[in-house]
Formats: sequence, C-alpha cells, structure tokens
Amino acid sequence: MLVGLVVLVASLFFAISVGAISVPAKTVWGVLLHETGLSSGEPTWSKGRAAIVWEIRFPRALLAVMVGAGLAIVGATLQAVTRNPLADPHLLGISAGGAFGAILALLHTGLFLGLLTVPVMAFLGALTATLTVLSVARWAGATSADRLVLTGVAVSFVIMAGANILIFLGDPKAAHTVVFWMLGGLGLAQWSYLIYPLAILLPCSTWLWLQAARLNAMTIGDETASSLGIAVARFRLGVFAAGALITGVMVAFSGMIGFVGLMVPHIVRFLVGGDYRRVVPLSAILGGLFLLWADVVARTAMAPEDIPVGVVTGLLGGVFFILLLKR
Repeated sequence: MLVGLVVLVASLFFAISVGAISVPAKTVWGVLLHETGLSSGEPTWSKGRAAIVWEIRFPRALLAVMVGAGLAIVGATLQAVTRNPLADPHLLGISAGGAFGAILALLHTGLFLGLLTVPVMAFLGALTATLTVLSVARWAGATSADRLVLTGVAVSFVIMAGANILIFLGDPKAAHTVVFWMLGGLGLAQWSYLIYPLAILLPCSTWLWLQAARLNAMTIGDETASSLGIAVARFRLGVFAAGALITGVMVAFSGMIGFVGLMVPHIVRFLVGGDYRRVVPLSAILGGLFLLWADVVARTAMAPEDIPVGVVTGLLGGVFFILLLKR
C-alpha cells in the first residue's frame, strides 16, 4: 500500500505534465506551490502554462483518482456480497440511470442549472435507478445475491430503452455530446465540482472498509455469515446502497466508465489475498492509479483530440474479462 501511494503521487504529477502541450516537471511543482501559497516567489512561467496545470490538468487528474478509487471499491465489495467474480459497479442499473438523467439534460431540459445541470441530473437519475432496483427487489422478494443481480440487469435494460428513446427524439446535432458522455470522460473536472465526489467517496468507502469482517464472512456463503450473526439480506442491501451512492456520483461527473470495478479487485486479491481489510484500501489506490493512466493514454494517444477514457478502459477491460472467463 505504501508503494502504491508513492507510485500514485508520482503518477499524478506525471499526468499533469504530459498532454498536447508538455509542461516541465519543475514548472508543475512551481505552479502548484505558488497556487497553494507555499511559495511566494515571482512566477517564471506564463499565465497560459499556469492555467493548463492548475485549472485543467490538476483537477482532472484528481477526479480520475477519485472515480477510479470509487469504482474499484464498489466492484470489490459487490464481488463479496454477490460471490460473483464478474460483478462490477454497473451491474445494478446505476450507470443506466445516470445516462438517462444526463441525456435528459443535454437533449431536452437544457442547462437550467448552468454547468452543474448534467452532473445533478445524472446523479438524480442514478439515485432513482438505485431506488427502483431496491424497490423491485423487495416487491419480488429478490434479496438473494443472484436474484438481486438479475433485478439490476432487468431494470438497466428498461432504463436504457428509455434513454435510447430520448436520444431518438432529441436534436441530432447534440447527439455527439451524449455519445461522448456515455463513453466516459473527465472533461467536467473543475475545482468547484471536486467537493461533491469527495464528500460521497470518503464516508461511504470508510463505512465499507469498516465492514471488512462481514465482507470476509459473506465471501464464504450466506449460511456461514448468518451463523456468525450477520443479517445477510439487510447487510447486502446496505452494501448495494453504499455502492450505488458512490457509483451514482462518480457517473454523474465522469460518464459511464466500465471495467475498472471488474479488473482492479482481482489484481488486488492476487497481490494481497482476499482479506477485505487490505482489499478495500488497496483497491482504492490501484483503481485511482489505473484510471489516472488510462486518462493519460486518452489525452495523448491522438493529441490534441481526447479519446473518451471509457474507450481505453473498455479495451483493456474486455481483454481482461475474456482472460478471466477462461480462468
């Protein structure tokens, strides 16, 4: 974990320095120290370079770390409570709900809250989708691991059908914006927005980490967990709710980025074993590291054009998925 944190910090500064316009590491350090008030010397760099580092790349890199960490933690915990090695954060229709909300804002309601309209509507859509899944699961008595997953898949199909209808009825000229958002991107990153994912990620991930002993028991089976005094159905729904909250806010600010929550937990368990006291924090570190480097590839592979970061994670995740199925 210590090595992971060091590599993460080093990668953060590297990600800030590379792009269509390269910025020397010395300039990056100088801008960061100057903007945070730790250095009072006269700037030796242009205002343009300072804006690139502080206003564009630094918040984008931090958002990549938070989104990657959140999705990886959710994937790890869902794989525990469902005992499904192929579970990931998009399993429960949360991303589909976020997509529906974002499409509604981009194509139909307009930006009535300014630049915050899309993330707010996406989060409300994700939250509505989560509540729908939980309500349907309760109504159908589908509180077991397998049936809860099937409920999420079914609701996801229904919501995506509605989202496709919104695209069909919307302005074709604005469709490219919707497509880019649905493929995932970190272009919404701004300093004023970072507080929202951070405010959800910290308490929810801390709670999930504190449930490590219960998560360990859930990986063995419902009967064993029940014999240890765990209210299995209630605990599973609690984990799903916390995961949905994290995924909802991450999707709201980054679009639909897949496979992070599928790949990272398996890599973590290969490195440190299956104890969730280690799996949860290390998943956060490696998830943030993975998405940060995926964003670097997305920004530099076809510079100055940005590839949607979901394309990069999807390519890597698809190959990983196939190898995982073989195993």
